[in-house]
Amino acid sequence: MRRAAVLFALTLVGAVTAPPVRADEAARKAAQATIERQIEAFRRNDSGAAYAEAAPQIRNLFPSPDTFIAMVEKGYAPVLRPRSYRFETAKETAEDEIAQGVSLQDEAGIDWVALYTLQRQVDGQWRITGCQLKKAPGEAT
Repeated sequence: MRRAAVLFALTLVGAVTAPPVRADEAARKAAQATIERQIEAFRRNDSGAAYAEAAPQIRNLFPSPDTFIAMVEKGYAPVLRPRSYRFETAKETAEDEIAQGVSLQDEAGIDWVALYTLQRQVDGQWRITGCQLKKAPGEAT
């Protein structure tokens, strides 16, 4: 059921931006490594390292690691210290852009579906441009 929600979300992202194509293996792994570095930085309470994985446009909206973490705590708490997480389908939504589905379980044991969007920067690094988060189907609201 969670997988279906992630696939549905990826379909919506692709429909809005461009026809989605499966991301190539190297791009997918690099994008996943970016997400993983950010989640692990959140787990270590390393706001600077977590902030470094955000794309420049996100850092412009939240001009310091402290303002960034405050935003994450307020609106995206499940990604801060998930009990577990698993990468799902990744789709290339535009040239140098990927939407990566992630299933995760928060500290309270509630299942969530996250859809991260990432963009390859001019230096070749993938950075997170956004995250849509919602409870997995079947979880109480």
